[in-house]
Amino acid sequence: MSTLWDTNGSAIVKELAAQRRTGGAVMSGVALTLVVIADEDRVIEAEAAAAAAAEVHPCRLLVVVRRQVAAPSPRLDAEVLIGGRLGPGEAVVMRMYGRLGLHAESVVLPLLAADAPVVTWWHAAPPDRIETDALGVIAGRRVTDSAMAEDALAALRARAEDFTPGDTDLAWTRSTPWRSALASTLDAVVGRRGDAVQVLGGHLVGDPENPTAQLVAGWLSSRCGCAVDIEPGPRRTGSKGIDTIVLRLDRDEEVRLQDDRKGGVVISQPFRPDSTVALPKRSLGELLGEEMRRLDTDEPYREALEAATGVTGLADRPATREHRWFDPMRPAGPPAPQVPDDSTEDDEVAQTGTTGDDDGGDDSPSDVPAPDDTAQAQS
Repeated sequence: MSTLWDTNGSAIVKELAAQRRTGGAVMSGVALTLVVIADEDRVIEAEAAAAAAAEVHPCRLLVVVRRQVAAPSPRLDAEVLIGGRLGPGEAVVMRMYGRLGLHAESVVLPLLAADAPVVTWWHAAPPDRIETDALGVIAGRRVTDSAMAEDALAALRARAEDFTPGDTDLAWTRSTPWRSALASTLDAVVGRRGDAVQVLGGHLVGDPENPTAQLVAGWLSSRCGCAVDIEPGPRRTGSKGIDTIVLRLDRDEEVRLQDDRKGGVVISQPFRPDSTVALPKRSLGELLGEEMRRLDTDEPYREALEAATGVTGLADRPATREHRWFDPMRPAGPPAPQVPDDSTEDDEVAQTGTTGDDDGGDDSPSDVPAPDDTAQAQS
């Protein structure tokens, strides 16, 4: 590992090349570039998760920590590792100070693995609009986590309003064991009947404020063609927000899946004894690795997000994003007043945006500019 203080992107590229020569580690089979955006207080957790995912999916790992955006002077500190604590591949941890953090892509772009897809993961509260972060715009796959926001349901709706094919959320990934158990249960009913199964309705008992529970209910509603509501329950539900799922089937049958609080789920279905399947709690690295497994559009997630939030038309969104510059240090407000070239009261207009004649009364003929002057000022 090498640590570079107050450095730049060119020095990082040279250090990577030097470590390849001296260490003999050459990443010839990189599957992708993983860009991780993390806060300083979460960077250790993000590094551990990214390292676990990198062991399954060989990648170049770039960790970006934006610190002290209001600092008076920009600075870049970097750690360069090959085959170290961040997995078997190449990894760079970059801490950006000052306004350099607003232009992080200027450092990250030269470090991307050639001809490899880019996955960007925010291990922080997701941005309101991904188009304002160039590190998300350059990625073909974007991973957020609505559960990390202060208002998880508002963040989930923001993800729907800002959705572009290639987006996904770890709140959705946490539901994979539940969805697998539900699908296998309905498959068992189909096998017993020898005919298709129709779901007439159902409900989910859990935490209505949990984004995972909302996405599972949305997924069931979109797939079954019927409303599946969330009912609050008396028991704590953990990170998944789900305690029990009940589905009403045709032929007056019902299936029930309930968390047994022992790392499994109890499945109750007609004409068969209750059975228990594992419902293990997965680590953050396993969740991230699952999302890195597929780089195409996650259509089930899109349908679940649409049903859960009520935002329609997600399938018609364009597959690419355009970067929109956003400066968090500049407060939003009306634009500064523009002073015409021929103004005789430049100083007053520039300072206040108005003239001294603006007293709320009627303009006299002498106060009204001539038609030619008006056209020139508007041009």
